[in-house]
Amino acid sequence: MIESTNQKVQEFLDHTRLQDYDKYELVQAVRQKVFTSYPQAEERIQYGGILFKLDEDVSGIFVYKNHVSLEFSYGFKFNDPDGLLEGGGKYRRHLKLRALEDMEIKRVDYFVKQIKE
Repeated sequence: MIESTNQKVQEFLDHTRLQDYDKYELVQAVRQKVFTSYPQAEERIQYGGILFKLDEDVSGIFVYKNHVSLEFSYGFKFNDPDGLLEGGGKYRRHLKLRALEDMEIKRVDYFVKQIKE
């Protein structure tokens, strides 16, 4: 699993691992996708989750009781032919992930690659 160079992010990951290992695996899998596509991305803790920054805040991972949410700050611009993105706000869209299988089912890699398009 990927360790973070940001101490607060690492504390968040450690806490998540102790509380719910399945959600920890999901968070780590999403982080891996982000850093594979954007090795220069920076991460920090804000709003109770991990925010990723490239030129600006572009996405985040938040852990909830029943799922992990991958949120995209400008998800309204994303190509989403299968209607997988949720949210009806002006800009933000998200994917709810409940199990590792959802990474493929909800096409996480496809959406992560659209962050900087």
